[in-house]
Amino acid sequence: MPEQLVFAMEVTLNGLMAGVLYALVALGFVLIYKASGIFNYAQGVMALFAAMTLVGIMNGQVPFAHLINAIFGGHVTHFGWTVPSFVAIVLTIGVMVLLAWMVQHFVMRHLVGQEPIILFMATIGLAYLLEGVADLMWGSEIKTLDVGLPQGINLWIDETTFQIFDYGFFIDNLDIVATIIAALLVAGLVAFAQYTKQGRAMRAVADDHQAALSVGISLSFIWVLVWSVAGFVALVAGIMWGTKSGVQFSLSLIALKALPVLMLGGFTSIPGAIVGGLIIGVGEKLFEFLIGPMVGGATENWFAYVLALLFLVFRPQGLFGEKIIERV
Repeated sequence: MPEQLVFAMEVTLNGLMAGVLYALVALGFVLIYKASGIFNYAQGVMALFAAMTLVGIMNGQVPFAHLINAIFGGHVTHFGWTVPSFVAIVLTIGVMVLLAWMVQHFVMRHLVGQEPIILFMATIGLAYLLEGVADLMWGSEIKTLDVGLPQGINLWIDETTFQIFDYGFFIDNLDIVATIIAALLVAGLVAFAQYTKQGRAMRAVADDHQAALSVGISLSFIWVLVWSVAGFVALVAGIMWGTKSGVQFSLSLIALKALPVLMLGGFTSIPGAIVGGLIIGVGEKLFEFLIGPMVGGATENWFAYVLALLFLVFRPQGLFGEKIIERV
């Protein structure tokens, strides 16, 4: 019995850690939705693009090397130097800010006042465009990402593991770091949205584009700002997921895992993204641990979506989302 209890506690804690990684991706969705009323389908691809760009800069890889070699017949691959992790992260942030400006300048400013479905379709196109550009820039092979984050089993209290009832309790160092970073990000984003002039302007833009313009809010600046912040969040998520499982094109599919998180927490709530992520992370791990053996396992693939479906039926606005009432 003590062994099963310790194992359940370990599963729960590791579920919490996994939930934080889901929440990091969901944060990008929430930020853009709060600022523009757009469901950004490209958020997962932004995490992939940011992680691939970071690895490419760190390794001194020549952007578009495959395309250059195909056109000019050369064999260019690398510049011949490596870039320190911190410098590479700063440069990648600059790339994501440039991407935010390009999205606003070439896409969003032409769609002011359009129906939400049109904006959503624009983000689908943006997702496939970014995925193709990332492939051309950095290649499609799996890449290893190491920015110096601690990895492996945490050496906590005991020389090997944390002990409860004389049983080992294993915790991954990377999950602990991800939890701390996510907590700091959430605190900062909540403070930014609630207590700054730009944060209030973001909420005004989300309510009504035309009304925000009429009171002097710069729609262009707000959209560049929010897409830049979402790009930074995507970079953080890409670093965590890329460090954990390698940088590969399947990384963009983490956006699918963020959807149930958003449905639980609410599309307009930053704390809701974190709470929803924790619920999904713990729920799928415990469900697999307790119920999985009875039904043949593999419940983690569908548990989150079944839970999200139940929320859509009984509480469509989520735990922290705003219930919208329209009068006609």
